[in-house]
Amino acid sequence: MKRLLLTVALCVAASSASFAQKKAVKEAQGIAKGATPDFTEARTLIKGALENPETKDDAQAWYVAGFIEDQQFSSERTKQILGQQPNEPVMYDALIAILPYFKKAYELDQLPNEKGKIKPKYTKDIKSILSADHVYYFNGGAYYFDQKDYKKAYDFFNQYLEISELPMFEGTQTAEKDSTFMTVQFYAAVAATQLGDSPTAIKALTRAKDTDFRQNDVYQYLAYEFQQAGDSVSYLNTLEEGLSKFPNEDFYLMSLIDTYIRSGQNEKAIENLSTAIAKDPNNSQLYHVQGIVYETGFKDYAKAEAAFKKALELNPENIDSMSGLGRIYYNQGVNKQGEANMINDSKKYQEELAVAKDLFKQALPYFQKAHEMKPTESEYMVALRGIYYNLNMGPELEAIEAEMNK
Repeated sequence: MKRLLLTVALCVAASSASFAQKKAVKEAQGIAKGATPDFTEARTLIKGALENPETKDDAQAWYVAGFIEDQQFSSERTKQILGQQPNEPVMYDALIAILPYFKKAYELDQLPNEKGKIKPKYTKDIKSILSADHVYYFNGGAYYFDQKDYKKAYDFFNQYLEISELPMFEGTQTAEKDSTFMTVQFYAAVAATQLGDSPTAIKALTRAKDTDFRQNDVYQYLAYEFQQAGDSVSYLNTLEEGLSKFPNEDFYLMSLIDTYIRSGQNEKAIENLSTAIAKDPNNSQLYHVQGIVYETGFKDYAKAEAAFKKALELNPENIDSMSGLGRIYYNQGVNKQGEANMINDSKKYQEELAVAKDLFKQALPYFQKAHEMKPTESEYMVALRGIYYNLNMGPELEAIEAEMNK
């Protein structure tokens, strides 16, 4: 008999605890929607209900938690509508808190009851509130973007997009991928790029890259983030895809050329340089880069010489092409001199030596001009010293050595 009484007492106690928590939920809602709401008190009450085993899986508790935040948000927004100054941080802090509560409430609201039937009680209100608030997530993102708080800006933009894609809004205006949706998607991606978090940025940019809004910018941002993340394959793929979509955008072509050169893909570098030159035939720098690839990648000095000469023809002051042409002749002279030193036949030796000296003579004016333009550049002085030595130009050799020893 005592055991039975104890069991009954425990049941009564559990029932009382459950009743108390449900009462707290209703009380929290009442406080939030009263004439003089105390949102701090309402939040304290609902927090207890969300943590209590009796109500933590109750759709009503989670709905009321979101309702309280919406009431706080609406209170500040009303000031804005009336031309008064709202407390914007308070307003937007409340707005950003709504969605997680409502998502949980919606999930619990879709569960079957004890009879196995699904009879949602809060879904209609949840949809109504989120739909009405939807545009303000865009406003919140813009507010924090202007404040350069890119983390909060990203969170607001992201929640705007998340609401649009919730199953409850399928087929409604809230779910439309209209110009506003595309704008938010772009700025969410831009905000993500400012966080120094490449995985987050890549996720946001990948989501935005298949829409028409500022797609060129998205591809450039995405290429940069892949590069920052050290994902060379995705970086290259993004550049190639970007070039196919935006063939007149120099960024992709020049970045591809740089990538191919750095990775030793010389054939592709030359192929893309030819494309760039066809588009911009008076660009001296493109011919200079072509010369570099032929010189260092293919060791084709004849083609390198022609490219450097064309670069100088277009821009006589292109000091890099000037020294490049001098270097072509100088290095060939050094190689030819080395070959001559291996010859035992005196006549053939003199013939090869003469060829080497002729190459040094061809290099001379280019390094002299480069040295005049940039007197402190050691590369030019070292080359001139070698040329003067091999051409037996004693006074000039002494002079350049004196410069080098200053």
